[in-house]
Amino acid sequence: WTPKKPVIAAVDGYALAGGFELALACDLIVANANAKFGVPEVKRGLVAGGGGVVQLPRLLPRPLAMELALTGDTIDAQRAYDLGLVNRVTQGPAIEAARELAQKIAENGPLAVIASKGIVRDSWLWAAEEVLPKQMPYIAHVFQSEDAREGAMAFAQKRKPEWKGK
Repeated sequence: WTPKKPVIAAVDGYALAGGFELALACDLIVANANAKFGVPEVKRGLVAGGGGVVQLPRLLPRPLAMELALTGDTIDAQRAYDLGLVNRVTQGPAIEAARELAQKIAENGPLAVIASKGIVRDSWLWAAEEVLPKQMPYIAHVFQSEDAREGAMAFAQKRKPEWKGK
């Protein structure tokens, strides 16, 4: 379970073990260039049981997830970005870049953001023939919302939309 609203991790420094698992539980990750990521539990005779060994193979090719889980080695922010684990790498504080990303998201229709997040989060379990019927409960109310009408009108009038979340 995750909240309906997007959750962004801002990582400065080390995100290891539970810290990395917490970041992986977020929807987006922004990291300072000096950040390091890893699940070093195996180096201590433990298992990354807080989600690391489950989330990594869902986010990375299996051999890469296996390497991180079995070696306990860390990767830097650039490597995490190259692998698709991190959305943005910044030279300054990660929180500033996370706020910029949050602002870009907040400029969009709130109902559409919630529905889109839900589909991205849940659809990896859906078979191809189930996609259309399974996504309907997420989107039907969005297309009939005041925000959908406002978005279309704002586009036609070449202005910024004024979202109501209705």
